[in-house]
Amino acid sequence: MLSSCGVILDCLLKGNLRVRELRTTNPVAVGDNVKVIPDKDNKTGIITEVLDRKNYILRKASNLSRQSQIIAANVDQTILVATIIMPETPAEFIDRFLITAEAYSVPSKIIFNKTDLYGSVETEKLNSLVDIYSAIGYECIRFSVTGGDDPDILRNILKDRITLIGGNSGVGKSSLINLLDPSLNLKTAEISDYHKQGKHITTFPEMHPMPFGGFVIDTPGLRGFGITDMDRNEIYHFFPEIFKLSGLCKFYNCLHLDEPECAVRDAVEEGKIALSRYRSYVSIMNDENLKYR
Repeated sequence: MLSSCGVILDCLLKGNLRVRELRTTNPVAVGDNVKVIPDKDNKTGIITEVLDRKNYILRKASNLSRQSQIIAANVDQTILVATIIMPETPAEFIDRFLITAEAYSVPSKIIFNKTDLYGSVETEKLNSLVDIYSAIGYECIRFSVTGGDDPDILRNILKDRITLIGGNSGVGKSSLINLLDPSLNLKTAEISDYHKQGKHITTFPEMHPMPFGGFVIDTPGLRGFGITDMDRNEIYHFFPEIFKLSGLCKFYNCLHLDEPECAVRDAVEEGKIALSRYRSYVSIMNDENLKYR
């Protein structure tokens, strides 16, 4: 825990703070601003209060169906690191990550990493995904950590901001951060030859100061992204291209599933909304963790 005077303290939670936020597995998250009472040695302390958050990124806890996990709080932006192969990032994972950021008003960008490994098939798929997400309004960056690409493009995006970096296991999050600050020497691992998936090297979110200004939050690799604490009737608000057309539907409360004269489904059939995005929307609408009014 970094104090206001720049001293790092090892802190414990005050006892009653543990029960204030029953819906989450972690009452204090990376990025939180807190009040601390330091001990006499000025090396340890007690967290007495978590200050109001301007935002946070929340996901369903992997093993507690009724609880959520706050990945990080008070972030300026998120960057999703995705790959076409070694491993392949599923389109639905991308969409679940993006709508979670939309729901909590956190701007997002996508870095497509490992471009030096792509052949013609992978490049075609990459171009298609970049076209889809750029048209929606998400900035997409093609990059290769190991291919000699200039990291200045990343430094300019991250400078003086608090950035959460997320993605599947093995997409190169820690390698990317090491490129930006080699002194961190974060652990990385090779992709499994059998499963073509990454191994969980980062085990908990951790914030790192960047030498050029700002902080990045390295997160554990995620195999899935569970949606939580969202109202089923509002999911379409977090798909910008769906929300844009929703006002043209015949019924004001249209959920864009099987209602007649739905402008959104018409747009999907006409190719104005990507089929992959609509499939993600339908899948999320069927998620058992969504709330109902």
